[in-house]
Amino acid sequence: MNRVLRRLRSLPLRSRLALLVTVAVAAAVAAVAVTCWVITRGQLYGQMDQDLKKQVQTLSQSRGSSGLLTCIDDTTTPQRQGPGPTVQVVWSNGNVCLWQGEPAIPVQPSDLAVANGTADPEYHTTDNDDGDAMRVLTVPVSPGPGSTLQGVAVSIATPLSEVTKPLTTLAWVLLLVGGIGVLGATAAGLWIARTGLRPVDDLTKTVEHVARTEDLTVRIPVEGDDEIARLSASFNSMTASLASSRELQQQLIADAGHELRTPLTSLRTNIELLTRSEETGRAIPPDDRKALMASLKAQMTELAALIGDLQELSRSGLSGNDGPLKVVSLHETARAALERARLRGPELKIVSELAPWYVRAEPAALERAIVNLLDNAVKFSPPGGTVEVHLMRGTLTVRDHGPGIPADELPHVFDRFWRSPTARALPGSGLGLSIVARTVESYGGQVTLAAADGGGTVATLRLPGAPTPPPELP
Repeated sequence: MNRVLRRLRSLPLRSRLALLVTVAVAAAVAAVAVTCWVITRGQLYGQMDQDLKKQVQTLSQSRGSSGLLTCIDDTTTPQRQGPGPTVQVVWSNGNVCLWQGEPAIPVQPSDLAVANGTADPEYHTTDNDDGDAMRVLTVPVSPGPGSTLQGVAVSIATPLSEVTKPLTTLAWVLLLVGGIGVLGATAAGLWIARTGLRPVDDLTKTVEHVARTEDLTVRIPVEGDDEIARLSASFNSMTASLASSRELQQQLIADAGHELRTPLTSLRTNIELLTRSEETGRAIPPDDRKALMASLKAQMTELAALIGDLQELSRSGLSGNDGPLKVVSLHETARAALERARLRGPELKIVSELAPWYVRAEPAALERAIVNLLDNAVKFSPPGGTVEVHLMRGTLTVRDHGPGIPADELPHVFDRFWRSPTARALPGSGLGLSIVARTVESYGGQVTLAAADGGGTVATLRLPGAPTPPPELP
């Protein structure tokens, strides 16, 4: 059995479907044919038994006129010639008078029991002296008036060939029709399998093409709304997502290369100046050397910050988190981010009002996003300025009193590496807000920047609430 199952699994799906259809139809045809043959056989045997019973009743009613009474009273009565079933008289002592037909039917113990009156009339099947199968009905018969014989029965038999020949013919007809049906089912199964699996073939060819050429622009036509159509739509969605991911990666590499070129070029220029001074023996003036070293340090710091932001973006650029989600306290996370922001802008006044709120997020990624928002506010706030932070029902606002962002630049603030022309001289890589946007969106929230009333910028971060607080909190 296991070997058969392994062989079936090794067949192509199309062959398995065709075989399944063929087996199912063959089983149905066989069940119908056998049922038809059994019902017909029962009806033919029932009809034969009914005919025997009627003939016995007719013979009993007309035994005087037919000569059967003479055979009963005188066993030397010659056999009656003529068409009809085989009829013989059976005595309880085993004597037999063949009244009609030939050859004689062997007497069975059941026939003697009927003649003795110890058994009811019954049907049975036996072979005559020529070996032909016969259907026999034996019934008791009372002797005629004045007869002294007792214990007499009459057996009437008809050849079973009257039933077996039609049944054989019917069996061959059913076998022929069933064979034609199975062949038709096989052809239909192959056609159904080929037609039904054509979308799967198209999908397979497309997948092989994508694997061979890495062309993610290929799409499969979607027809209908069945399982194959859903599979095709899912594949199209997957390739579209992969194409978008590849495009984002290529754009990230291009943008990162462009942004890294500037500090690397400055570093190379300054290092070449130092190397040339050492090689020529011409010392750089102390003030110029000090400025050169400060520039090198600033460029290295900028390069390190840019690489760090790129690492953060590579970990959370598409999903926004780098760990499992859990229920965290947004207000506690914002409070921890505020402490870090105060260290970066000690001369600023940071006021906060944080109402409890719980979200599903990765704690480190969420805190990093809030820190980036606060860093942006600290960086653009004037010396001695105020940064206002409020959290109410999942809405966190960070408002600064800086110069603000022009309206035409607001749509670009969350783009990677985008920096306002007025902020090019300030430190930063242009990735902080992009990391914030992708992190917040991955948690089902949104973040926006807008001009604040009275000047400055207000950043608004909204996150959906978790159903319950963390288990460690009441």
